[in-house]
Amino acid sequence: MIIDDGIVFRRADEKDAPVLVRLYDGAAAWMRENGIEQWKAGEKDAEHFRRKMREGEVWLARDADGAVCGAYELWWSDEEAWGVQPPVAGYVHRLMVDRATAPAGTGRRLLEHAEARIARTRRELARLDCQSTNPRLLSYYRSAGYRVVGEFPSKVAKDGRVYGVILLERRLDV
Repeated sequence: MIIDDGIVFRRADEKDAPVLVRLYDGAAAWMRENGIEQWKAGEKDAEHFRRKMREGEVWLARDADGAVCGAYELWWSDEEAWGVQPPVAGYVHRLMVDRATAPAGTGRRLLEHAEARIARTRRELARLDCQSTNPRLLSYYRSAGYRVVGEFPSKVAKDGRVYGVILLERRLDV
């Protein structure tokens, strides 16, 4: 368990899967309400999050009152989007904030926590991607110190749709 600026971080476990589904669906609904076509409610089920816990790490954040306010996945490789890479990076996925409970700045705190976790493994880069049709998220990541290093124009979703993603990375102090 890691406490950071009033937010408590801990690795998620199997019993947290329904909470992660709720966070994902809530974030997807917020995106849709705000004209962002990226995530779809119901797209990630409890088994998705359990699998990510086995393959990498999933972190859950609680606010000072104990309410879940966010989560993210941390992968140690992402060959689908980045190809085969040497082990120099951690890959942040599904950065989720509960807009009803999260204190201002929670998204940035989640990113910083992920970066610190990656740096502790002596990997020098934090990497992530965002859909190329989401300029708002791209701007958010750039303002957090990430730089665009490429584009993967033909990522395939579970439902078969093809979309492009912008690849971003940030150098870490290790």
